[in-house]
Amino acid sequence: MTETTLIQATNTRKTLRIAVGVLFFMAGLCFSSWASRIATVQQNLGLTDAALGAVLFSLPVGLMLSLPFSGWAITKVGSKKVLLGAILVYGICLISLGLAQTTLQLIVGLVCFGFSSNAVNISVNTQAVVAERMYERPIMASFHGLWSLAGFAGAGIGTIMIANHINPFHHFVIVLAILALGVTIASRYLYDDVGAPKIDSAVKIKLLERLRLMLPLLTLGSIAFCSMICEGAMFDWSVIYFKKVVDAPIAMQGAGFTAFMLTMAGGRFVADLFAARFGLKRTLQVSGSLTVTGLLTAVIFPHLYTAMAGFMLVGVGVSSVVPMVYSAAGKSKTMSPGVALAAVSTIGFIGFLIGPPVIGFIAGLATLRASFVFIAIMGMSVVVLSTRAKL
Repeated sequence: MTETTLIQATNTRKTLRIAVGVLFFMAGLCFSSWASRIATVQQNLGLTDAALGAVLFSLPVGLMLSLPFSGWAITKVGSKKVLLGAILVYGICLISLGLAQTTLQLIVGLVCFGFSSNAVNISVNTQAVVAERMYERPIMASFHGLWSLAGFAGAGIGTIMIANHINPFHHFVIVLAILALGVTIASRYLYDDVGAPKIDSAVKIKLLERLRLMLPLLTLGSIAFCSMICEGAMFDWSVIYFKKVVDAPIAMQGAGFTAFMLTMAGGRFVADLFAARFGLKRTLQVSGSLTVTGLLTAVIFPHLYTAMAGFMLVGVGVSSVVPMVYSAAGKSKTMSPGVALAAVSTIGFIGFLIGPPVIGFIAGLATLRASFVFIAIMGMSVVVLSTRAKL
């Protein structure tokens, strides 16, 4: 490779990494903006915890509906076009949540929100796999770190909006404008993978053999599922936990969520180095253990500072699981990155979306503290699955 070619390749991978990072940030900002206003929407519509849990099931319904579409669309037109279209729809659906005046309207909006979020999730991670291959070293966690950093920013913006009594609709319009600007800037630098060769396109594999080859992906998906139940529950219920269980002052009710997002973002920026030194299995084991420790700390000692410390541990714990699992799936030798990521990320993202409503149901049957014990059990499942898996 000549010096000129090397410089061009370096510039290409840098611009791709920046562009993909921008879109990870935009996606995180979009979701966290919704998460920051869930309590406001709950209050506006007069929903109980159990009713909110039922309504939040609309998100995984939208995700499931998007499964055949997302995989087919990426195969046909490429992850670049799917990503650009889906992320703009994602922002528009966010506005619909701010406009909801009835429970039915909120349910319809959440179905569409879940549909577009899954398409964004699969396509942006497919782009990230391409960037990681160009660098020939782990960088996936740093992308997810930007998503988490956006969550932290979204939580902060949401806090400001709430403090200034700005309704969710106007809040979400501002977010859509930011998202549209980011997409416009990043769109020209994404990798166009239309017509990219499929790893298994020319290989006919018997059904039983195909199922055997999919077992590692199912294991990765199960680990992501358990971890993302924890992550999704923290997004949707941390503010409510601090309000109802910790009994925090109004000004501090978002402190737990902010602490969680801060350590989650920070953890993802160092996860690649940790995984490179200690390996995937050890990284997942440590991550699950920290999640369990943090959740039990918040449950056993439901006071302001101890709960904040517990939520910080949870943030570190869940930070590396998803990017490590997605990176491993993207290296599949039996199917294309887009297909492998669709399988693993879908399983994981179902956990992210069903976690919050399950917590609502458990809280309705027992207490919110009891529901957080359930999340801790999911964290322990990460440890068990990663220990037994061949990683």
